[in-house]
Amino acid sequence: MPKTKRSVTGRGVSIPPARRTAARALARMLKRDLRVALITHVNADGDGCGSEVGLWHLLAARGIRVAITNPTPYPERYRFLLRGVEHADKTSQALKHVERADAIIVLDISDLGRLGQLGPAVAAAGVPVACIDHHMTDGSLPPGPRLVDAKACATGELIYDLARSLGWPLRPDAARALYVAMMTDTGGFRFSNTSPRCLQVAAHLLQHGVDPEQVYTEVYATSSEGRIRLLAEVLDTLVVEPDRGISWVTVPVGAMDRYGVDAEDLEGVVEFARSVRGTRLALLFRQLANGRIKVSFRSVGEVDVARLAAQFGGGGHRKAAGASLEGTLAAVQSTVLDAARTFVAANGEK
Repeated sequence: MPKTKRSVTGRGVSIPPARRTAARALARMLKRDLRVALITHVNADGDGCGSEVGLWHLLAARGIRVAITNPTPYPERYRFLLRGVEHADKTSQALKHVERADAIIVLDISDLGRLGQLGPAVAAAGVPVACIDHHMTDGSLPPGPRLVDAKACATGELIYDLARSLGWPLRPDAARALYVAMMTDTGGFRFSNTSPRCLQVAAHLLQHGVDPEQVYTEVYATSSEGRIRLLAEVLDTLVVEPDRGISWVTVPVGAMDRYGVDAEDLEGVVEFARSVRGTRLALLFRQLANGRIKVSFRSVGEVDVARLAAQFGGGGHRKAAGASLEGTLAAVQSTVLDAARTFVAANGEK
C-alpha cells in the first residue's frame, strides 16, 4: 500500500512538531476529575460549536468533568451535534460553571472581549486558561497553554491534532463534530484556507464514521421559512460598486425580529455579495441588540480583510473578518465604506 494512503487510513495525518509540543503542554493541565469549562465566542459558528463538542467527547472519555459554557445560546443549526449528550451544554448556567472551573479552555477566539458577559469571569478566574485557536490575533486571555496556529484551516483541525498527538481515540461523535468545524470554516472545503492537509484530515475523519451527506443536510439543507424570507429582504439591499470592486448588503433594522430568526440565520449571507462578478471586497452590516453595528468582511484575491477590520478594533482571517462599531447604521456604513474603498484601492491586484 502506498505510504501516502497508509498515513491517512492508518495512523492519521502527520502532526507539525510545534503543534505536537503545544498539545502535550496542554495535556499536562488535564487530569481526571478536573472541572473544565469550554467556551467559544459570542454567536458561535460551526467551527466554535464543532470544536467544543469534539473536545467535550475527547475529554469526557478521559474522565474529565467537562461542560460547554458559552456566552450566548448554542445555535439551533448545530444542536444536532449534541443529540444524546444534551447535558454537555451548560450555557444556561455558564457563569456558575466558569467560576467553579479548575481550568478553562477557550476555543476559536483569543480575545476576552469576544466572550461577552463571561469575559470578566474568565479574567478573574485565577485558574489556567488554555486557548486553541487558528486566528492571527495575539489575544488578551489570562495565562495558560496555547495551541494556536493560523495555518490551520479551522480550530477543529487543531483539536484533531491534539487528539492524535496524545493518542486519544477518535470516536464517531467526536469525528463528526470536528468534520463540521472544518467543513463550515472552509465553506464546504471551497475557501482558500482549504489546504491539502485540511483535506487529508477530513478524509481521516470520514473513516471514523462520519456521514458527509447527513452532515451536509443538517448544516446547509435545513432552513426555516423565516431565514429564507430574511435572505430575500437582505439581498434586496445589495449595492455594487463595480469600478471599485466592492459589494455590500444590509440587514434592515427589525427584520430579524419580524421573521423570528437570529444571528445564526445570517451565516453565509455575505457570500452572496462576495459572489458578484468583479467583487474584491464584500461586506454585511447589521445592528446588534446592544445598538452597535456589526460588520462582516469577506474578500476575493489579495485583499486582506483582517487588516481592514483591525482599523475598527476587529479581526479575523485574511479572507474573513469582522468588527463591531458604535454609531448609527448610516454613520457606520459611511465610515467603513470610505475606509474600504481606500483600502481596496491600495491593496491587491485589480
